[in-house]
Amino acid sequence: MPINVQSATEDHSIRFHQYHLEDMGRVRVRKFCEVEDREVRTDEIGKGYQLTKEQVIPISEDELRDLPLPTAKAIEIEAFVPLQSVDPIRIGEGYYLQPSGQVAAKPYKLLRMALARSSKVAVAKYAWSGRERLGLLRVRDDVIVLHAMRWPDEIRSPQELLPPPVELTDEEIEGALALMESMTRDDLDDPEFRDAYTEAVEQIIEAKREHREPPKLQEPEEKAGQVVDLMAALSESVQKARASRGEDAEVHELPKKTAKKQPAKKATAKKAAAKKTSGRRPRSA
Repeated sequence: MPINVQSATEDHSIRFHQYHLEDMGRVRVRKFCEVEDREVRTDEIGKGYQLTKEQVIPISEDELRDLPLPTAKAIEIEAFVPLQSVDPIRIGEGYYLQPSGQVAAKPYKLLRMALARSSKVAVAKYAWSGRERLGLLRVRDDVIVLHAMRWPDEIRSPQELLPPPVELTDEEIEGALALMESMTRDDLDDPEFRDAYTEAVEQIIEAKREHREPPKLQEPEEKAGQVVDLMAALSESVQKARASRGEDAEVHELPKKTAKKQPAKKATAKKAAAKKTSGRRPRSA
């Protein structure tokens, strides 16, 4: 079925240009040919693949457009899977798929209703920006959404980033769960989920436009040299989270870790044995 692809998101980031600080003249990037040592126009620029240091293979837009692939001009559905089976790290930007003309209305609605009733998502292949990509199709507000997906070999392994083994008590884990429970909500429709960074930059721009001093950030007081008590920090976080939501801020003190009593050592031989067994690595979390 013929479709149109429309962006599903908007970027509200503030864009900065580069300027020469001495006279605030705009700094621009110009494209020069290394062989002729001159600036070239856009219509003089094409694509090429550097095979060796001396050889470049030119590739035209027509050759890319006429690739002998079924996905070159269409979105090919390959499978249907539960959404829970897709790792979110593989899901990228979203695009709305719009049926193009009356001929696409019925198959579009059929696919949309089948996806909605099955609670599954479609995995598809398509060509975009000079390469074949993997995509995920789902339904949002009666519209089919195409999410760009990353191929499995594009996901880096996090193994080298894992922290060293540490030991956690049940009390510490329960404290963390209590904090999570106090911060749990049903949705993200709340004024606190806004782009505060962009708002702050806008305030700086407006202040400088009016020749005023930009607003200053009030930094919290730091207590130098203080050792952080994890359980106390968790309790304080729970109180703040509940208070910010207008709930009862009273939180019972979380249970503290208690040291187990060690049996008295009766002989020198037992002391040596204890030293030998104490080299075990701590249980990882």
